Amino acid sequence: MSVRTHPQVVDGLLPSPAPVRFVDEDGKPLEPPAGYRAPGDEQLLEAYRRMVLGRRFDRQATALTKQGRLAVYPSSRGQEACQIAGVLALREDDWLFPTYRDSVALVSRGIDPVEVLTLLRGDWHCGYDPVATRVAPQCTPLATQTIHAVGLAEALRRKGEDAVVMAFIGDGGTSEGDFHEALNYAAVLRAPVVFFVQNNKYAISVPLARQTAAPALAYKGIGYGMRSEQVDGNDLVAVLSVLTEAVRHAREGGGPFLVEAHTYRMDSHTNADDATRYRTSEEVEQWESADPLARLETYLRDRGALDAEGVAAANQAAEEFAARLRDAMNTDPETDPFELFDHVFADPTPQLREQRALLASELTATED
Repeated sequence: MSVRTHPQVVDGLLPSPAPVRFVDEDGKPLEPPAGYRAPGDEQLLEAYRRMVLGRRFDRQATALTKQGRLAVYPSSRGQEACQIAGVLALREDDWLFPTYRDSVALVSRGIDPVEVLTLLRGDWHCGYDPVATRVAPQCTPLATQTIHAVGLAEALRRKGEDAVVMAFIGDGGTSEGDFHEALNYAAVLRAPVVFFVQNNKYAISVPLARQTAAPALAYKGIGYGMRSEQVDGNDLVAVLSVLTEAVRHAREGGGPFLVEAHTYRMDSHTNADDATRYRTSEEVEQWESADPLARLETYLRDRGALDAEGVAAANQAAEEFAARLRDAMNTDPETDPFELFDHVFADPTPQLREQRALLASELTATED
């Protein structure tokens, strides 16, 4: 039995054979890739300011963890181009579904940094209002948020809204069944969702080669009939250009879009991880030489769009932001132990009422 193929359709789904790039590791412009347009200087300057602030936020959050103010913190140092571009590619009425490593993206979205860190301090599962911010709670279980993102995207489409949903995911999450179910479900429904994979090369300590034999994670989209692309995740210009196109494609009814950004997690998985056990200092140094922040700064300086005064202003704003965060986080939160029983059921069960009464009696006995 012969099988008829449609190569023209396949060609439209395949990612570029090499990651899309606009700027090299030294900050020098490259030949613009076909089919993509570089963002304007004003948007790139805004991205630079947010990247500076995001890097400073990340350093401050790491310090707060060492001081015992946070229970855990997963750094995204080195992934700022992905975090910031993902936010800038969206409108205010679009939705973002983040992972536990995307705190910088949430801060860039305008969420109070203390509310962002509430989960990592252990106070609440989510410290901000997802409906008001159009940002889902940061997801710790790998890939489960991708299914939720597709469901919400389909709901928005059925309501007649032209909003888009972007789901952040790490390379480790692509090994989970939820990821594959989400891609299949989104493609069948042609839901307006962008799957943005930040491939930082390690799922905690598991290298990418132990997770997949695919030439790139972006190629996984073709199996579901989904347009896909791969991009240099440390090139802010390229990431923003590709994500802008992906969002446009989804918003205009083209269906879902899978984007893989090749980047690197410069710090350990979290403060509880020792990355020296599974990667070399030479590897880290190689990626640090491709720092996305330094690359964008050089690019903008060479274009005359950024000068020493602009760099100083961005750094000063970031330091003031960090100082406000320190002051806020050094204040002990007011806690109510009875919140354990709130928001579990609209009508508390007899068991919950019994447990609440037991806690009340124990607290009373302690006070006596």
